[in-house]
Amino acid sequence: MVTIPSRTSTAHRTGFWYALTAAPHRMFFLAGAAQGVIIMTWWALTLAGRYALLPAVAMRVDPVWAHAFLMIYGLFPFFIFGFLATVYPRWMDARVIARWSYVLASLSMACGMALFYAGLYADNKLIILATLLFLAGWLVMFGALLWVCLSTGRASMHELAFNLALAGGAGGIACFAVALSGAGAEWFTAARELGLWLFLVPIVFGVSHRMIPFFSSSVLAHYRVVRPAWSLPVVLTCTAGHVALVLLGLRRWLFVCDLPLTAAALYHTFAWGFLRSFGDRLLAMLHVAFLWLPLAMALYSLQSLVLFGSGRLVFGRAPLHALGIGFITGMVVAMASRVSLGHSGRSLTANRLTWNTLLGISIAALLRIGAALTAPLFVHAYLFSLAASVAWLGAVIPWVWHYAPMYWRPRADGHPG
Repeated sequence: MVTIPSRTSTAHRTGFWYALTAAPHRMFFLAGAAQGVIIMTWWALTLAGRYALLPAVAMRVDPVWAHAFLMIYGLFPFFIFGFLATVYPRWMDARVIARWSYVLASLSMACGMALFYAGLYADNKLIILATLLFLAGWLVMFGALLWVCLSTGRASMHELAFNLALAGGAGGIACFAVALSGAGAEWFTAARELGLWLFLVPIVFGVSHRMIPFFSSSVLAHYRVVRPAWSLPVVLTCTAGHVALVLLGLRRWLFVCDLPLTAAALYHTFAWGFLRSFGDRLLAMLHVAFLWLPLAMALYSLQSLVLFGSGRLVFGRAPLHALGIGFITGMVVAMASRVSLGHSGRSLTANRLTWNTLLGISIAALLRIGAALTAPLFVHAYLFSLAASVAWLGAVIPWVWHYAPMYWRPRADGHPG
């Protein structure tokens, strides 16, 4: 058995930098928390400009594609890398990831995002440079995670699935860079589909598959852990098939992949004890966030079936935002809250603010779905989109205010890390 060494003595110091770099989740989570506010503030102002509520500002790339890239790649990966860099060594009984690697990776990715915003209003070449800088940080951290797997030889199906998903995400970022160089809109589509279906959905589902039963069993009495071996292969097959069908222009056949994914998600919702989870709000947050997956996939499936039968595309982007806001954002908030509390030496208890954050995210998802559903009928349906961005900010800003200081302060219990 490999003895996991304690953090270096710098973790015991009280300075801002030493505390911030004491554990990999700290830098990544802080950058992700900042992005959760910056991205949606930028998008709310962009929407206001589009609908003449504020002066519009010209950008070097279509704002819709910029929004898609920022939401898929510019927000969630910070939390994902922070989480995986923390748990990979624990799961595989390995040495902790080198401090220099997660510091370099997080700084490179954060600087890439800062440069991305500047490039939106300055020069397209600057956006390409920002994307490549972000990708470089991504690859550094991906390499560090792969090294943990290869050096121990103990990677389970979860780590293998995560590694494949991280490779898919890197491919999506590369597609976005190619699109920015003028290769065509199909490369933007590839970047979006790879990022959503080959990166985010497999990782967020995989983390749920591993952690929700574990956390539930530690809280609920007489809990039966359900973690089927077929789950990850089915989800990976369905998400890969979804991407292939979209890129081949066969959206009307998406139900072939989306219906099985709907059924699998619904099965796990009840098998993991959704109703029992409400005895503990921090645990319930994970279960409520996961419920959005079968709801989103049901919308995708119904949309595809209608398209197959009538040739009409109904629901617009409602399924996308049920998936992106309801499931992925909700699960990231729920998991990041738990990790932040536990790894800062605090009690694993969701206070009212933390619980209200998840509720606010769910309200934002409902408002954005409402915008998509009412767009064909209501000339002012865009107001729902603006309201969704405001609801997001109203939920996320207090969360960031509460949790961000945990990342630059020493642990409350005096332990390293």
